[in-house]
Amino acid sequence: MPEQRRRGIYLLPNLLTTAGLFSGFFAIVSSMNGRFEAAAVAIFVAMIFDGLDGRVARMTNTQSAFGAEYDSMADMVSFGVAPALVAYNWGLTDLGKIGWLAAFIYVSGAALRLARFNTQIGIADSRYFQGLASPAAAALVAGLVWVGVEYQIDGSTVGIVVALLTGVAGLLMVSNFKYNSFKELNLHGKVPFVALLIIMLIFVVVATEPALVLFISFALYALAGPINTFRSVDKVRLEDVVGDSPEEDADFVREDIKAKTKESTKEEEPK
Repeated sequence: MPEQRRRGIYLLPNLLTTAGLFSGFFAIVSSMNGRFEAAAVAIFVAMIFDGLDGRVARMTNTQSAFGAEYDSMADMVSFGVAPALVAYNWGLTDLGKIGWLAAFIYVSGAALRLARFNTQIGIADSRYFQGLASPAAAALVAGLVWVGVEYQIDGSTVGIVVALLTGVAGLLMVSNFKYNSFKELNLHGKVPFVALLIIMLIFVVVATEPALVLFISFALYALAGPINTFRSVDKVRLEDVVGDSPEEDADFVREDIKAKTKESTKEEEPK
């Protein structure tokens, strides 16, 4: 009698995902209570948990379809809804319709970005992200709020700037700009001793002015996508900026895989 497979979920990676979800929810509640610095920091904490859950799952061989779907739902809260509401509560309320429309552009961009990412798993070039990743976009918006609070800037006085950056971050997520994923970095190999010193210096720089340094870093990363894309093409087309061309390529890859699978199945059938 075949052994019955036990039903359940893996605890450790899903526990980390839950911690990231809690951080995103905490950011929303904190912004509603006027604690914008805590809200911004909570979004960065959610980024840490988001980076850990997938790596822990791969290291412990505990990947699952449930974990992947749960991670997407948690990312939508932590990097989609939370940054938009934090930005809205801090600097967009006085703008009326423009304020909540800018926040909605960000939320819808995050939802579309995550949906597109899920449909391209296994077929997209792992070296690059198509569009700004939602954690990076969340860091850009949260970093602006954190900088504003750190330098005692009233969000309502820079509402237009907050609206522009929030809306642009949402649009960058659904763009076709290529962003380095840094997944090709070999963290298991040996590096020169000076690399450790450079890492220490980076920690020191971030610790001196964490809000400003993190915001500038993610702002530069957001600009790197358009720059990399425009440098890699001879003539800029609409498909290089936005459009469904990459999705059509993905559909072609899927159909090609299905066709090859059918051919191999036919070859294996007894004649």
